[in-house]
Amino acid sequence: MSEQEIKVPDLGGADEVEVIELIVSAGDSVEEEDPILTVESDKASVELPSPGAGKITKITVKVGDKVREGDVVGMMEIGAGGGSAGSDEPEGKPEGKAEEKSEAKPEEKSEESKPAPKKASGGSRKETVKVPALDGFDNVPVIEINVSEGDTIEADDPLVTVESDKATMEIPSPYAGKVGKILVSEGDKLSEGSELLEMTVQEGGGEEEAATEEVSETSAGEEKPEQKAEDKPRQAAESAPEPQGATYEPPAPGAKVHAGPAVRKLARELGADLARIKGSGPKGRIIKDDVHAYVKSQLKQAQQGTGVATGSGIPGVKLPDFSQFGEVKREAMSRMMFATANNMQRSWLNVPHVTQFEDADITDMEDFRKAQKAAGEKKGVKMTPLPFLLKACATALAELPQFNVSLDMDKKEVVRKGYIHIGIAVDTPNGLMVPVIRDVDKKGLWELAAESAELAQKARDKQLKPAEMQGACFTITSLGGIGGTAFTPIVNTPEVAILGVSKAAMKPVWDGKAFQPRLMLPLSLSYDHRAVNGADAARFTTMLSQLLGDIRSLLL
Repeated sequence: MSEQEIKVPDLGGADEVEVIELIVSAGDSVEEEDPILTVESDKASVELPSPGAGKITKITVKVGDKVREGDVVGMMEIGAGGGSAGSDEPEGKPEGKAEEKSEAKPEEKSEESKPAPKKASGGSRKETVKVPALDGFDNVPVIEINVSEGDTIEADDPLVTVESDKATMEIPSPYAGKVGKILVSEGDKLSEGSELLEMTVQEGGGEEEAATEEVSETSAGEEKPEQKAEDKPRQAAESAPEPQGATYEPPAPGAKVHAGPAVRKLARELGADLARIKGSGPKGRIIKDDVHAYVKSQLKQAQQGTGVATGSGIPGVKLPDFSQFGEVKREAMSRMMFATANNMQRSWLNVPHVTQFEDADITDMEDFRKAQKAAGEKKGVKMTPLPFLLKACATALAELPQFNVSLDMDKKEVVRKGYIHIGIAVDTPNGLMVPVIRDVDKKGLWELAAESAELAQKARDKQLKPAEMQGACFTITSLGGIGGTAFTPIVNTPEVAILGVSKAAMKPVWDGKAFQPRLMLPLSLSYDHRAVNGADAARFTTMLSQLLGDIRSLLL
């Protein structure tokens, strides 16, 4: 027998990796290829195998150490193996030893057939593609399947198209490879985590999430005794509802969560949403301490009642039996109606609303707008009052930046925005939808007219994407085409103000010598009184009235 160093083998391109688990101890007997320890790179957890059969004499690293290819992690006596540590059987019974090894370490044996340690060597693997996060949507129907069995696709190629209450979305492939069995059909309803299809993934075609899924499968049977002691609290954490409110704002649509497999596994065990956690590691990477800090803060909020108010303490309205008064018919709310009702209630309960009213003289503006009819026909664009309202609001938001903020009550901070994106409420057969026009302050009237018309049509056709309904700083909602003299719109939180526009009417206006007929546009500005005071609201509506009254001022 001879003593041999146990060295870190080729890591498949990884430079420095962290030791996250020691599988054997000094005195343990191992077979060739049995796992010695587990290391974690940025993309996967890998078990380092034993270079031969024998007895471990020394482990020279500990959990948390960083190792590279060629580093010595332990020593072993080659040929000293055959049994488990502390075995009293003589070495002359290899068959008995092999049998004992098979019984004592069935999990290590089964691990040899798993693909995770072999990923670094190349080849392909089979993956089941699941539905990613749907930007808050749930139970959405499949309206089109974009691939067929046997197709070769690239990462981000569309797999299926689903339709929510507000938009039609394509679900992209997270991998490059060959499509196997398709697990859904048109009409099926999908939620986050639903299985879409099976596919053979080519080497390098997967994303970080692929490594995450393999790691969770590989480590499913490796729970340690101290983990078992935590089973009950973990199950309770998984089954408990998520506390209201998030410690951090979720990232923009399409943004990736940077976290290693071990951190993702911990987050799953604790029921923590990684999208809500701010990473403190290099380049914003989420580490285990970040997950523990997030869970602790959420528990503290729940216990102290410092989360966002939901109105749960308000007594509900008990409905009578309406059938006693006459014939009734019940029908289910549409998803859009239910979502809108919840959003309006949440905003009304959380935001102290105040509404400021003003009339704008748009006589000259309307004369100018109507004079652009011929130019609009050449451009294929209809000039409506909306582009003027958008431009005036963008100017007012730039002049009065206290309206271009959001409040973070959890952190006691004001979020000041360096951009001006404005939402426009669109009345559709399916309910109210609010697409967002970005960088309104940087666009001209014709560009705003074309973009607002395009987004409004997409809203009516249910073709809006989730990203096209997010990011607004301010909202305009107009009832001018229907009627009314004034109303109090509800603030679209986390925005702090919304402008309601009613129907313009000819009114007599005193010019100092006589009454003149002028076209007056009623404006209703609802605002969050926590962020905006009454004097600033009056300045905002007055500025809008002046800008709309003399559109030349929009050029200044």
